[in-house]
Amino acid sequence: MILGKKIGMTQIFEDEKLIPVTVIEAGPNFIVQKKSEEKDGYNAITLAYDDKKEKNTIKPEMGIFKKAGITPKKFLKEFKVTELESYELGQEFKVDVLEGIEFVDIVGTSKGKGTAGVMKRHNFGGNRASHGVSRNHRLGGSNAGGAASNSNVPKGKKMAGRLGNEQVTVQNLKVVKFDAENNLLLVKGAVPGPKNGYLVIKKSVKKY
Repeated sequence: MILGKKIGMTQIFEDEKLIPVTVIEAGPNFIVQKKSEEKDGYNAITLAYDDKKEKNTIKPEMGIFKKAGITPKKFLKEFKVTELESYELGQEFKVDVLEGIEFVDIVGTSKGKGTAGVMKRHNFGGNRASHGVSRNHRLGGSNAGGAASNSNVPKGKKMAGRLGNEQVTVQNLKVVKFDAENNLLLVKGAVPGPKNGYLVIKKSVKKY
């Protein structure tokens, strides 16, 4: 596992075939915290990525970074591990930790699209454009049952509301290319979120 940032999309050619790829800056990451079974009830490490200014860092966070002997970072994420012996505070991880892995799962936050109606949010078909339909072309229909015993909105009812800005995991993305020198990773296809959006890159669960 490693933390990274979406740089953007491009295309490369392999065997005269065009492959759409996403360019990800993966690392360098640093271990800023260790949690042990004896003290916290489980074993875990916290990775940190992407520099930020000291003046924008709160004091409790600053203490964690100083203890690890690194500069302040913007993006922190905790990962459970089986044992802690092979990890040290301040230890650095680069993109080469993924070397030899062909498929990855990528977790990111999707682009927020604000409040959306049922046609955009849930792919509803909408009403007819004419023939008796008046001012009701894109509405979602009734939200509750008409009978007294059924006059509540059921849980999970598909309605208009906020679209996007949610955690999304894309599985089994093929790793096309490594660039260890520049900490770049090229994966086939699209990943969630905008440019410069933070990502968690893990070994594929279904492939390994």
